[in-house]
Order: sequence, then C-alpha cells, then structure tokens
Amino acid sequence: MILYGLSGSNGSGKDSFANFLASEYNFLYVSSSELLRDEARKRGLVADREALRTISAEWRREGGLGVLIDKAVALYNDEGGDVAYAGLVTGSLRNPGEADRIHELGGKMIWLDADPRVRYDRIQAVERGRGSEDDKTFEEFLAEQEAEMQHNGDKATLSMADVKDRCDIFITNESNDLKQFYIKVISALKI
Repeated sequence: MILYGLSGSNGSGKDSFANFLASEYNFLYVSSSELLRDEARKRGLVADREALRTISAEWRREGGLGVLIDKAVALYNDEGGDVAYAGLVTGSLRNPGEADRIHELGGKMIWLDADPRVRYDRIQAVERGRGSEDDKTFEEFLAEQEAEMQHNGDKATLSMADVKDRCDIFITNESNDLKQFYIKVISALKI
C-alpha cells in the first residue's frame, strides 16, 4: 500500500492536495478531522476544534496513539484496498504517534505550510462549511495554532511541532495557483 500522511498548519492546503490525489491518482482520502467531526455529531456536540481535540485524545487513550491511522487503514481495506485504489492519503495528523504509525506502515509524512496571514486569508475567503471553527480573528487563529503546536505533557493530545519533526517531505504553499502547488508536491513525491 502506498501511504501518505499529511500534516501542517491550518489553511496550508492539506485537504486540497489530498482531494487532488484522490481525483487524479485514485487515492482514497481519509480525513482524520472528518472522522472526528462525524463522531462529534454522533455525540450531539458542536464539531469545533475543542471537541475534535477532546475526542482525538480520548480515542488515542483507548486505542493507542496511532488509532486515527488504524481507522483510516481499516476504511481503506473495507473499500477494497489495493484492488480499488492506488494508495491511501490521510490527514490532518496532529499527534506524533500518528506520524510514527505512518512510518511503521512504510508510509511517508508530508508537512505543508505557508505564511500565517496567507493561510488565514485563504480560510476566510472560502466557505468550508465549518462555521465557528473558521469564524475567528487573526489573533484567535494564531493562538489556536500555537496551542496545537505545543505538547501539554499528555501524550494523547496534540503536538504538531513533534509531528513536523517526524515529516519526510516539506512543502511551502504560498501560491494561490493550485496547479503549481500540486506540481510542487507531486514532484516531491515522485509520483
């Protein structure tokens, strides 16, 4: 199985790139954020960042730090795996145990990033259907990013700085030209 884990700052293009791999290269895209949003809705919670962080930590405590990767692989296998798809891409990975699990399975980790103002402006310009998750000031956006980058001592919580340290491929996506962005990442992946 070809396996890519995507991580990076909010608004850096993770979903756009994963959807491109799905449509142009026949990858199955499993968004860990969507898995968590679905669970929040099942529980009758608002699917905001705080609820997603709480559920993801709960799942990691119950199923191990790589549980979101295991859930993505299970979906891949349920959907026909290598027979139906060229590979699996999963993101938005925010815990180092997820990056470790990608590597254990022989996959590669990709870190996408851009200037914070560029990312914030992208998020504000596009209606992603995430309501209050995206409706915030630039200062709130930066504070949220800082909270997700640093580990609080609980291994089951977020630590994007540790995920970044485990990435194999680093891409800066400051262009609004999606085609150029895709070419840049595909070149780095050597697909």
